[in-house]
Amino acid sequence: MTSADRIPDPTRFVLMHTSHPGNVGSAARAMKVMGFSDLVLVAPRFADVLSREETVAMASGAADILVRARIVGSLAEALDGVTHACATAMTPRDFGPPTVAPREHFAALAGTGHRVAFVFGGERFGLANDDVYRCHTCLSIPTDPAYGSLNLAQAVQVLAYDWRQALGGFGVEPRTAPAAWADAAAVQGLLAHWQQALVEIGFLDPAAPKKLVPRLNQLANRAALTAEEVHILRGVAGAMQRLAKAPRREQG
Repeated sequence: MTSADRIPDPTRFVLMHTSHPGNVGSAARAMKVMGFSDLVLVAPRFADVLSREETVAMASGAADILVRARIVGSLAEALDGVTHACATAMTPRDFGPPTVAPREHFAALAGTGHRVAFVFGGERFGLANDDVYRCHTCLSIPTDPAYGSLNLAQAVQVLAYDWRQALGGFGVEPRTAPAAWADAAAVQGLLAHWQQALVEIGFLDPAAPKKLVPRLNQLANRAALTAEEVHILRGVAGAMQRLAKAPRREQG
């Protein structure tokens, strides 16, 4: 059982008048990776968009979101049960709700107990003014002023991520075991081994070592070596010693 099955989904994503099935599938995927599942489509271009091949392909494992999704005829139906609706638009509307950046608004909205809906306009024309007026606030994703056009599914992903972070986020699971750092004795043993190997290959003159070994010591300290890395470097030093002692091939 997933966390989405155990905890009631507090968030609804509403897509208005979508025209590209791929965007619906991609939006479902964006929702699922952030732990959301409530998707409602308002009058999409294709009545069978939720089952179209392109939609399912772009959902890429989020087919369960599509199965549970609903298609309705109006925004009023899509917002049934919602207590705080957020329109998404690049530009503010005259006489409309306040336009704010998502992250700032989410910080104040999280923990209030509202059932939140994010309303996205269609790919061709965005949201109509009347649709924006139905919402409590208008979210504008900060973008480069020279080019602020976001794909529908990209906008869903940005808001889903920021909203999930405001709700507490997900922990990052480490993919590798914590490093076993080499202790001082191991590092000094490595340096002694390298010093001997460098002498044997003729790189270091023991009569005039200058500052080579202290500099190697500082390099090792900056590198913050792990026990495994010390083992590898000692293996390299051993290989150098074996090559130095091996008889040289006669040159023809």
